Amino acid sequence: MANAQASFDQSDSDTSLRHSLWRKLRKVAARIPFAEDLLAAYYCAFDRATPLSVKATLVAALAYFVLPFDAIPDVLPVIGFTDDAAVLAAAIRLVAGAITPDHRDAARDALARL
Repeated sequence: MANAQASFDQSDSDTSLRHSLWRKLRKVAARIPFAEDLLAAYYCAFDRATPLSVKATLVAALAYFVLPFDAIPDVLPVIGFTDDAAVLAAAIRLVAGAITPDHRDAARDALARL
């Protein structure tokens, strides 16, 4: 965990995405079963050690989660987050080797604090 958080790039220009992600996650964390995967992807995407191609894939998936307009509106009960989960799952499958145990530990710690 300390390694993932220590190498987390605080100077990135994606501040808006970060704020939007945390704001939305605080609102919906209890309703989405993939919250840990979402945060592990987040920590991996903004880890300085993560290759650029992996970052691009994960940032795109995170942005899809944050966007208010997507294939299935998030306000619909039960099915509202299925498209978000599918996009995230596909992105994670593509880059699975880049998401480290440190990223997962950081995700669990962050969820515990929410």
